[in-house]
Amino acid sequence: MNIVLQLVRNIIEASFERFEPSLIDRARNRVIDVLGCLIAGANAPGCSIVKDLVQEWGGKKESTILVHGEKVPAHNAAMMNCVMARSYDFEPVGPYVDGRNTPGHISGTTVPTAIAVAEQRGMSGKDLLTALILGDDLASRINAATVFSLDQGWDCVGTVNMFGATAIAGKLTGLNEPQMLNALGIAVNQLGGTMQTFFDGVHAFKLVQGLAARAGIFSAALASKGFTGVTDPLFSKYGYFALYCKGSDAEILTKDLGKAFYADNTFKPYPCCRANHASVDCALELLHTNKIKPEEIEEIIVEIPAAEYNFAVGQPFRIREVPQIDASFSLQYCVADAFLRGSVSIEHFLEEAIRDRLIMEMISKIRLVKSSDSSKFLAARIDVKTTKGIMHMAEVAVPKGDDLLTPLTADEKREKFMANVAFSNTVPIRNAEKALSMLERLEEVDNMATIIKLLVV
Repeated sequence: MNIVLQLVRNIIEASFERFEPSLIDRARNRVIDVLGCLIAGANAPGCSIVKDLVQEWGGKKESTILVHGEKVPAHNAAMMNCVMARSYDFEPVGPYVDGRNTPGHISGTTVPTAIAVAEQRGMSGKDLLTALILGDDLASRINAATVFSLDQGWDCVGTVNMFGATAIAGKLTGLNEPQMLNALGIAVNQLGGTMQTFFDGVHAFKLVQGLAARAGIFSAALASKGFTGVTDPLFSKYGYFALYCKGSDAEILTKDLGKAFYADNTFKPYPCCRANHASVDCALELLHTNKIKPEEIEEIIVEIPAAEYNFAVGQPFRIREVPQIDASFSLQYCVADAFLRGSVSIEHFLEEAIRDRLIMEMISKIRLVKSSDSSKFLAARIDVKTTKGIMHMAEVAVPKGDDLLTPLTADEKREKFMANVAFSNTVPIRNAEKALSMLERLEEVDNMATIIKLLVV
């Protein structure tokens, strides 16, 4: 049996009863985290442009644009919800597959896709979780098999996420085997996304998240009507691996298939690129352990892996058209923010905070250097020299938030959700608390619409 067929059969045949309680718990947490980030990002820079356009298009009232409350066709609702969820780069990341973390932002696409289609079809929390676990697993396996790296040019959010979204939409739609194969074959014609958006600091970085969801729902809908797609979207002569990947590890696609289910493994404590987090951890450790005052700092040397140094976060900080995005994807800004303010919170990515004169002064003291250790991934070391000539050092191998190695507590995850709601100042706190209580027992919810009604203004 070919690999794609094995993957499709796993999606079609799997049921909720197959999943371990811990697996379900992690999926619930991903839903909660994405929804909190979505609420926080509801009015982030660029979101109103997409929302206004979607409203202008109109169409069948199938699914809700969360927070704002309008109902639009499911594929457009999913796209809009994804864009809001990615706005502060705060949602779950790092698919964990067969003992290793890989770069990726899967949940910000798959969760809004599952919510939009589940609402469209009047489905339950159990239905949503089943589809989500399977879609996340497919996307994570393809991501791991891709041997993805930050320098490949393609943004994996616009490639692997689309396969996951298609699987979710197809599962909730009830596609049969030939239809699911066609849906994935249709999706491969819509893959895309460039890393250049991060270097340029533009709104389009978060649009890719939504386009993957929109295309996934569209692909499943076409396939349900009998439209056909590429027979083997992964391994054919001009399939995914041939066109988008420098290398591949095909074995991981079917290893323990149906027994192990993979997904994003990291819940971010800071609203910025994950590549910045170890440096932020170092800065906060130095600040709190040594009681360093901002005015006492003479120089800050930040040592990071080569992949991060060469990525957008390693660029000198500058403020362009969208300051929030410039700051979120700047190591210099995030480290300066930590040293100056003693924390890195979502309020610090508003334009007034970014343009603070004191932040720019602190940034002028920061020097980034490339680590010579090629084995390091997401690690950092910071050396601080004070005006008195005293040197302080901190090093972090795995930044806070890795659910296996450096996890947030259950209380921290809950607090993050409510802090995002408070920052947004849109959804009433009481409604958010009710929704959170329901989300924490999501498999018991008979119809997702009951939760969605609580998450609009």
